[in-house]
Amino acid sequence: MSAKLPLWERAVTYATVGATQASDLLAKPPAGYRPFRQRTRIGHGDARWDYAWNEVMSWGIQRNSGFHIDVADVPAAVSDQTYVPVAFDEAGAPVATALATDEIVFGPDGDPFIVPGDSVLLGIPFGPFHVTAPARVVYVVDDLNRKGFAYGTLPGHPESGEESFIVEQTEDGSVWLEISAFSRPANALWWIVYPVLRLSQLYYTRRYFESLSGVLPPASGA
Repeated sequence: MSAKLPLWERAVTYATVGATQASDLLAKPPAGYRPFRQRTRIGHGDARWDYAWNEVMSWGIQRNSGFHIDVADVPAAVSDQTYVPVAFDEAGAPVATALATDEIVFGPDGDPFIVPGDSVLLGIPFGPFHVTAPARVVYVVDDLNRKGFAYGTLPGHPESGEESFIVEQTEDGSVWLEISAFSRPANALWWIVYPVLRLSQLYYTRRYFESLSGVLPPASGA
């Protein structure tokens, strides 16, 4: 029933919203979910940093990996400072966060940056098929040298769980991408093809890292 609701009305399909932020995710994942975390250096310098975080914050990492992105329209009464992202401290306890503002910030290509509460249809090539995977942005990280977001699955997604994409520039100028996730198949049908689903996950994870570590476009100062 919930899969027939407008995308912005659907609730996420898992309980531990924001758990990709937990430092002990690999050791203590949500019960019944497979955890994943990989941190890889994708380059060095301010040009790489600017390119990487702008791509991540405008769905570029997904688009450059072969996804089709369709961000759903949300009524102003819903999107205007009504979604409070969830955050956790190092011990896993929830902490208060600021309300999302109604300011829209755009990237260099004119695409609006991701904000908490964005609902999206991810069109994912899956072998000879094309899978539609609804998701919602559950938190955004917007620090000086660390930026990114996480999305959680909505009804209709082949998986249940959450995935985060965080880029960071360290003091030596190195730029890193960290991807964290916990997931499991959404229903019995997807459990049947779970080995294929896992291979697809590994394939797209590799594409994510490659999408930010290649040759910089001329506009990025290469």
